[in-house]
Amino acid sequence: MNLEQALERVRTGPQGPEVAAFFDFDGTIVHGFSGVHFFRDRVLAGKVSASELAATMINGIRGTETEEDFERFVAIAFKAWRGHTEDELYEIGRRLFMTTIAGHLYPEAWQLIGAHQNAGHTVVIASSASRYQIQAAGDALGVEHILFTPLEVENGVLTGRVDGKSLWRSGKAEAARNFVETHGIDAEASYTYSNGGEDVEFLAVAGNPTATNPDRTLTRFAIERDWPIMRFRPRGTPGARELVRTAAAYGGMFGSVWTGLGLGLINRSRKTALDSIISIGTEVSLALAGVNVRIVGEANAWAARPAVFIFNHQSQLDPVVLAKVLRQDFTGVTKKEMANDPLFGPLLRFVGATFVDRTNTERAVAALGPVVDTLREGTSIVIAPEGTRSLTPAIGRFKKGAFHIAMQAGVPIVPVVIRNAGEILWKHSTLLRSGTVDVAVLEPIDVSGWSRENLGEHIAEVEDLYRRTLSSWPTD
Repeated sequence: MNLEQALERVRTGPQGPEVAAFFDFDGTIVHGFSGVHFFRDRVLAGKVSASELAATMINGIRGTETEEDFERFVAIAFKAWRGHTEDELYEIGRRLFMTTIAGHLYPEAWQLIGAHQNAGHTVVIASSASRYQIQAAGDALGVEHILFTPLEVENGVLTGRVDGKSLWRSGKAEAARNFVETHGIDAEASYTYSNGGEDVEFLAVAGNPTATNPDRTLTRFAIERDWPIMRFRPRGTPGARELVRTAAAYGGMFGSVWTGLGLGLINRSRKTALDSIISIGTEVSLALAGVNVRIVGEANAWAARPAVFIFNHQSQLDPVVLAKVLRQDFTGVTKKEMANDPLFGPLLRFVGATFVDRTNTERAVAALGPVVDTLREGTSIVIAPEGTRSLTPAIGRFKKGAFHIAMQAGVPIVPVVIRNAGEILWKHSTLLRSGTVDVAVLEPIDVSGWSRENLGEHIAEVEDLYRRTLSSWPTD
């Protein structure tokens, strides 16, 4: 079963909160084992003793074939957390999610979770990990219900002991069944997703089990029981191939800059230089990176110019993708720090980008004043209303700046929705992955009837438009 079939199954199936969707965490929502990041963090901080390191390695070599093996493993792992407060561990979890784990989030899992949420389903994350390892991801994904291995806490401080049975194999299945009973869930109409052979009993809790990125054991069980099998694109650490592609893409981009400048000098035209840099640089860098841009609604990019083009900011790749879509006669608004970027700073200054100090509202407003004049002179503006790149594909809150600019200049807003750019180049990564970025250019929005009094309502509608587009991708 591919992702689109899985999404369609959710959209057309029973709706409402009595239907649940249970997701395993490691290997299903995120690539790999999130516990590794917590252990590495403690190692780098010098908080892992020689005896703990030896015990962890021995248990890793032994493996976890039985529930007794796993209980022994978690007893050693969580013993190291003795003396830590819950607040400390939640903070560690949030920091690791922001710096590392979010980059391992499967975009496909995010779409599936979003589809279940749009269907009104009760979404649950069920994992053998502790809550401190999952909570930040649950918050980012908008998942309220989390089933986890409970740890003993006294006066807000961990004792280092597991408080009951861990949620592995029968423990996870039992926790899911209890949730079904206590929350009035229709088990037969519900869904389960997991990647491990140890979760066969957990998957069987619901009437719609899906083997997601299954290991060999689960693949065998899924085939025997005729369960759907779904595989996501790996999100592990990029390798040598990605390094070569990234270097080639940057080299191609800056080689194209010099080519464009040369053409501009020959023709004594700044516009020729700009158009050449954008067209040549975009095509060359994307081709060398192995990135394809698939556009829906391309005609809307030309239906009303000049315009304020807004986009959901997921990646440093976004400007290149937008250049591919818009091609000419536009400039951008970006944070002031980009002016000093050794790679993109000179290029952004050359194309006339406006640099905004996001820490100073008065300076930001003053800097946006000339942007209105730029629009009135016929050049479109590109701006990310979220203000910063997202850690996940989720849409953040839109700021008002882009909409104020459009109203003052008397030009329309054109929403550009980008999907998968964060998968190609995540926020905290510098290496490009090959793949396809989907772009939907939506119909221009007339802002002539907007006012300051109803601006918040209109912005909320545009935010919702982005969310609906991401959850149900349009076709031409």
